Amino acid sequence: MLLENYALGKWQAGTSGLRDLRDSVTGKTIATTSSAGLNFEAMLDYARTVGGPNLRKYGFHDRAYMLKALAQYLMGRKEELYELSYSTGATRTDSWIDIEGGFGTLFAVSGITRRNMPDGQVYVDGGLEVLSRGGTFMGQHIALPLQGAAIHINAYNFPVWCALEKFGPAFIAGVPVIIKPASDGSYLTEAMVRMMIESDILPKGAVQLICGRTGDLLDHVTCQDVISFTGSASTAQMLRVKLNIIENSTRFIAEQDSLNGCVLGLDAAPGTPEFDLFIKEVANEISVKAGQKCTAIRRAMVPQTFMDETVAALGKRLSKITIGNPRDKATRMGALAGQSQRADVLEKLNILRSENPVVIGNAERFANDDGAFMEPIVMRCDDPLKKTDVHQVEAFGPVSTLMAYRDTGEAIALLNKGGGSLVASVFSYDNGFTRDLVVGSSAYHGRMLIGDRESAGESTGHGSPLPHLVHGGPGRAGGGEEMGGVRGVMHYMQRTAIQGSPAVIAHITGEWIPGAKSRKVKTHPFRRIYKDLNIGDQLQTKSRKVTIKDIELFANSTGDTFYAHMNAHAAKANPFFEDRVAHGYLLLSWAAGLFVSPDPGPVLANTGLNNLAFMTPVYSGDDIKVRLTVRRKKRRTEDYGEVGWDVEITNQKDEICARYELLTMVAFADG
Repeated sequence: MLLENYALGKWQAGTSGLRDLRDSVTGKTIATTSSAGLNFEAMLDYARTVGGPNLRKYGFHDRAYMLKALAQYLMGRKEELYELSYSTGATRTDSWIDIEGGFGTLFAVSGITRRNMPDGQVYVDGGLEVLSRGGTFMGQHIALPLQGAAIHINAYNFPVWCALEKFGPAFIAGVPVIIKPASDGSYLTEAMVRMMIESDILPKGAVQLICGRTGDLLDHVTCQDVISFTGSASTAQMLRVKLNIIENSTRFIAEQDSLNGCVLGLDAAPGTPEFDLFIKEVANEISVKAGQKCTAIRRAMVPQTFMDETVAALGKRLSKITIGNPRDKATRMGALAGQSQRADVLEKLNILRSENPVVIGNAERFANDDGAFMEPIVMRCDDPLKKTDVHQVEAFGPVSTLMAYRDTGEAIALLNKGGGSLVASVFSYDNGFTRDLVVGSSAYHGRMLIGDRESAGESTGHGSPLPHLVHGGPGRAGGGEEMGGVRGVMHYMQRTAIQGSPAVIAHITGEWIPGAKSRKVKTHPFRRIYKDLNIGDQLQTKSRKVTIKDIELFANSTGDTFYAHMNAHAAKANPFFEDRVAHGYLLLSWAAGLFVSPDPGPVLANTGLNNLAFMTPVYSGDDIKVRLTVRRKKRRTEDYGEVGWDVEITNQKDEICARYELLTMVAFADG
């Protein structure tokens, strides 16, 4: 199988320097690859001039629906990828994390976008800032897509997931992607990209693929490009110091392998649910993907008094793992990515076991095998604060070290000695212990998982990055950040502060704001279907007078007899009120009564309200009225969309008594 590159809108084979890619199980050559002959500068130009404009003409929700459709298409062809994935040494379970986990990330990013980003091209980032006394000069942060390319340099351990967890946020932002997989396993990435192109869902130029070396690609990046790298610290360091990257301040995101830690709580003695969870998690992280996960547990901290029992329990669990050909259904642990990877793991293991003895596993068991197999290896370190290599050297495979600690302070110190990690976890039912550990260690870790008997049934575990949460970490972990919902999208956008009048800011953002122009409508807005509602459409209601009787009726019917509503003397003694005051929720109820259109129509449901603020007290004798304005719109399904209404309740002096955003679902068609 000759792998091809996808560049400038067509598939192209390398012209020379073919590299053999071997099956991790049999050692036989299964593919060849090369990127020789590609014009990397032209690929970047194609992304900027073709891919970018094609993506940016759509809004965030348009791109989110494309991403969902792509995920559905890929899910329908998953078995083709599973079959290829066996050659990487991965079992079906391992590949599920990579393949369906990757597709699941696209589904999640699509949903997050549709829930949390506007149905337009401009992202409003944060609240409005009033910069003048009269309210005619305001500031607003917005974000728009960078006008370059997203260069994604991925690791070999997850050929599908690693590509898609980066692709999703960049695509949502509106930035075209150049995918560069590691050579080992790149046949899986190439097959996936072929499916992406064959789906005919993506705009032209949205994605390109390099199967081979990147040549002079990074010599042509600009301030509008983003480089996102996953892999070793040494490679990241080599890339990030390129002069062109430094001179252009090109964004460089690094997610590096790290010495992730796991702590067994002082309370989690053998026999407790937390002890069993700890043993299960450490065993999983050593064996899943043959320990080739950037989040795998490399250092496991155990109370000194539990060390012997922990070694015995972990050894017993690991001994039940069947190692072999991943195509065999009985196999629970497959091979490493290749012979060279196994050699690297063994080299690092020799450094580590010069400090600490191996207590579980035999590193020489598969030494003469054609495949890249290796059984789980666990070392024991009883004085880890005095050791150095165990906190600095990582064997990127099925290797971990149990380290003894005496108290909470030592556990924190050991976690932090890793110099920064992607994830740390703690298994304890003592909330005081876990709080101390999180407070003392979180600065060194991108994510922290707390495992106990209450969350065990639904927890995704130590080693599972989720698209909703950030993936990255400080120090050794690279100092970068990926995913994290909208945060992941923002890596590919420029945050800009705009200043001006409410009218011009509203026109730019596509969201009405107080002070911007509005249009008085003759037809009640609740009688209009979704597409006929325009931002700034406004209904002004008649007024309604508040009486003492109204206040008392509301208090008696709801049970809210707070003194400020019922006792004039007590209310006047309150520094906020001059007399008995109307209930805030009475005002909300009356506001709904003033602006509602009672007959059946396109408004389907009231789904909530945001940012409620009571601003001026309302007393008996006051007249209240409402201004109801279409603030923003967002599609939800093929049949209806969400409309956010600005609701402003004022009194007879035109003072604002309350303001909030009302959310309703509005049909796309009548009936």
